Amino acid sequence: MTKSWLDLEDKVIIVTGGSSGIGAAIVKELLNQGAYVYNADLKAGIEQSEKLTFIPTDVTAADKVNELVQQVIAKHHRIDGLVNNAGINLPRLLVDAKEPESQYEFSENEFDKMFSVNVKSVFLMSQAVAREMAKQKYGVIVNMSSEAGLEGSQGQSIYSATKGAINGLTRSWAKELGEFNIRVVGVAPGIMEATGLRTPAYEEALAYTRHKTVADIRAGYKSKSTTPLGRSGHLSEVADLVAYFLSQRAGYITGVTTNVAGGKSRG
Repeated sequence: MTKSWLDLEDKVIIVTGGSSGIGAAIVKELLNQGAYVYNADLKAGIEQSEKLTFIPTDVTAADKVNELVQQVIAKHHRIDGLVNNAGINLPRLLVDAKEPESQYEFSENEFDKMFSVNVKSVFLMSQAVAREMAKQKYGVIVNMSSEAGLEGSQGQSIYSATKGAINGLTRSWAKELGEFNIRVVGVAPGIMEATGLRTPAYEEALAYTRHKTVADIRAGYKSKSTTPLGRSGHLSEVADLVAYFLSQRAGYITGVTTNVAGGKSRG
C-alpha cells in the first residue's frame, strides 16, 4: 500500500477536547491519515473508528491526566503526538462601566476557570506526555493558541491572556525539549466557521463587550475589512495544518506559532 504524504499511519496521537469544534475536525483528519487517536474529553464525540478511543478525562486534574497517558502507554508503549486543543472562551469585560459587577464583567471564578482549562491542562498534559517522549527520544506537541493570543481582543482579554501564555510555553518548551528530539509548535486560528461553541449566548456576550449588535458581530465573520480573504476559516483547514505539524514533513519546525486566520490582523 502506498503511504500518504504525511506518513501518519499507525502513529499514536492524543487530542484533548476532541469531541467538538476544531478538536473534532482534528480527530477526523488524523483518522483519515490512519493514526491511532485518543480523544480526551468530558463527553464522547460523534466520530467513530476502530482506531479511535474515547477516554473520559478532566484534563485539569493531574491524576486523570496521568491515568490517560499510562493507559495509552500500556497499549502502544509510545506516544507519537499530543494536540492540546481543549479550551473555553467567555467574552467578558474587565470593567463594565454601565453596570458594575454585571454578568458581563469578569469574576474571579471565571478567571480561574479559563486559566485552568486553557493553560493548566496544557501544562499537565504536556508534562505527562513529554516524560514519555523524552524516554523515546522523539515526539511532537501541538498547542492550540488563537489569533487573539497574538494581538489581543476586545471583550476577550482573559482568553487572549491564556493563549498568550500558551505561545510563551510553546517557545520555551521547544528550547527545553529539543535535546530529546521533541518538537513543540503552536497553531493560532482566527475567525472560524460556526460550531456548537458559537452559541447565541456567546454572540450576545461578545456583542455587549464590543458595544455592537449580534448582527454586527455576525457580519464581521465575512468582512474583508476584518479578514482579507473575506470569509471564515474552515475547521478542516486548521486540522490540515495540525496534521502537517505532527508529521516528519515538518521535522525542522519547532518553537513557533502559526496563524490560520485569512490574513486577519490589527496592523
